[in-house]
Amino acid sequence: MCLRQSQPREKRPNMMVWNSKDETILRSSIIFMSLFENYKVYYMEYFTQFGYVGLFIASFLAATILPLSSEVILIFLLLNNLNPIILVSVATFGNVLGAFVNYAIGVWGSTFFIRKVLKISEDDFVKAKQRFQKYGVSILFFAWVPVIGDPLTVVAGVLKINILIFFIMVTSGKLIRYVIISYTILS
Repeated sequence: MCLRQSQPREKRPNMMVWNSKDETILRSSIIFMSLFENYKVYYMEYFTQFGYVGLFIASFLAATILPLSSEVILIFLLLNNLNPIILVSVATFGNVLGAFVNYAIGVWGSTFFIRKVLKISEDDFVKAKQRFQKYGVSILFFAWVPVIGDPLTVVAGVLKINILIFFIMVTSGKLIRYVIISYTILS
């Protein structure tokens, strides 16, 4: 095996040179990611200590604008032998109630509120409208899907979809999702 001496830095082709701004951005990104990871761990620990109530709050918040995962709390509580029927019911109720908040924002919220506060981009909003035009109200069955679910429930409010149909479709999708997660974990 032959070892070659490396060329001095200034003569190396395609070598990326870091400046202090790049290092600051990298350090800031690393700090942000570690804070976000700590936030997720804290969030899980915080809500799980309240059992059913914690799951309800986490499920409600996860269905609104906050990037939370009620599934993590559900799984933790399932693994700690809480009643799976009550857990699925509580998670579904909280998540559907959160979807109703999004629906109400769609009905009564302004464009500014939807775009700037909820951070639903024009592109996401247009895509959600197109999904409604293509698939009809049955698309609400998929309101539980990350990324597309929140815009779907807001657009349902903007389009003033029948509230009973909204309730049936959203509840069905969210209930089935929680049942599948629970069944998978307990099997």
